[in-house]
Amino acid sequence: MKGPKGPVKGVVWQSLPLPAILIEPGGTIEDINPAAEAFLNTSVKSMRGQLAFERLAINAPLEEAFQRARQNQAPLFIHDVDVGTGDRPPVQCNIQIAPLTDDSDVLLLLISPRDIADRLGRAMSVKSAARSAIGMAEMLAHEIKNPLAGIAGAAQLLSMGLSAADRELTDLIVAETRRIVALLEQVEQFGNLRPPARRAVNIHDLLDRARKSAVVGFAANMQVIEDYDPSLPPTWADGDQLLQVFLNLLKNASEASGRNGGIIRIHTFYEHSLRLRRKDGPGNALPLQVEIIDDGPGLPSEIADQIFEPFVSGRENGTGLGLALVSKIISDHDGWIAVDSVPGRTVFKISLPVAPKDQRETETP
Repeated sequence: MKGPKGPVKGVVWQSLPLPAILIEPGGTIEDINPAAEAFLNTSVKSMRGQLAFERLAINAPLEEAFQRARQNQAPLFIHDVDVGTGDRPPVQCNIQIAPLTDDSDVLLLLISPRDIADRLGRAMSVKSAARSAIGMAEMLAHEIKNPLAGIAGAAQLLSMGLSAADRELTDLIVAETRRIVALLEQVEQFGNLRPPARRAVNIHDLLDRARKSAVVGFAANMQVIEDYDPSLPPTWADGDQLLQVFLNLLKNASEASGRNGGIIRIHTFYEHSLRLRRKDGPGNALPLQVEIIDDGPGLPSEIADQIFEPFVSGRENGTGLGLALVSKIISDHDGWIAVDSVPGRTVFKISLPVAPKDQRETETP
């Protein structure tokens, strides 16, 4: 048997996004899927027929777990175990052991790396929290702007009869109220953002427009490198909103590098195995990948997990609304955004769906 039987199961086996291994009764490896090949950094040919305990380093009593799964004909879950091969550092994972329904002697070992699971969970919870916070913030913004206008007007009237020294204080009041009004107007953008008018659009056309705008403006001191996969099919998106996302991420990357400049790399590629399962429906395929990579100092560790939440910012005078808006737009497009950051390398990765085949002829430059 080469993987699960049947053409449908074969497709599922090949496209399963999590590493999966089939274990025979004698403890030998019968098959591994492509995700397991990538995770273990090895090939199915080198693993097939090998003893699982000799090729896999898992700090859990697997022999006992295998026996229980076969006896009970029920899946077992083991959380927070280190999985490696001896050739690479172990990765903390959750694993599931389950008998196959069509062959009770063969076990399926499913590996769920914690970093993937945690990032997916954080992404979904952040989006839910962001929507609630944004709704409240929008209401407060509308109510606060009117009294702020009155405060600014009163300060300007008072300044007419004051000395130059005292006018500095009223000027400060006016300047700060205007800054708060600008912030509140940013908050209101969330509520006023219309649902995306989706059509087939070329990601590279949008990235090229964003890059050209960036290099003549806020990223004039940066070196912007294009690393594109030209074979990518169009995505299903609102071009204007997606352009806003790319501009925002490029601006963040340039600001992270500071006045001395740095390098921004825009990388696109296709990852056929990536799917995002939502609570309200089946899993969505998100094969189109866009990465915005900078060589700045990285995100502060204390806010890295909350960077997409409203009012969380890594900059001293940042509003914390730009990335929250980016997250909302990507969520409205049924996509996923994540960030990996270490000193010297920060990667914002966007995963998007492919446009339906019957809509691709509507693609516009």
